[in-house]
Amino acid sequence: QVQLVESGGGSVQAGGSLRLSCAASGRTFSRYAMGWFRQAPGKQRELVAAISSGVSTNYADSVKGRFTISRDNAKNTVYLQMNSLKPDDTAVYYCAADTSIGRLRGGTPDYWGQGTQVTVSS
Repeated sequence: QVQLVESGGGSVQAGGSLRLSCAASGRTFSRYAMGWFRQAPGKQRELVAAISSGVSTNYADSVKGRFTISRDNAKNTVYLQMNSLKPDDTAVYYCAADTSIGRLRGGTPDYWGQGTQVTVSS
């Protein structure tokens, strides 16, 4: 069982930056692929960024070049650095984990955090 707790959300003006953190419980964090999803009002949840148990990463086209996902296995934490934020980035951001990068990318990871709100004003 893995518990995920997000932090770092908030309100920022367009062009600003935020860093989200997701702390995971358990002693096998390094074995999990981790990802960040987001859901805006009236829209489907979408994968923003994912990182494998190694160093492989992938990003949604809408955030490439602006967002960076990283992990610190010693701290059981995954991060999402968000730069050049836009109003369209406004959403609830969820951390997710799965031993399968395929299930995570497919939107059906085993574990989810509770979500953290990010609001970008113009």
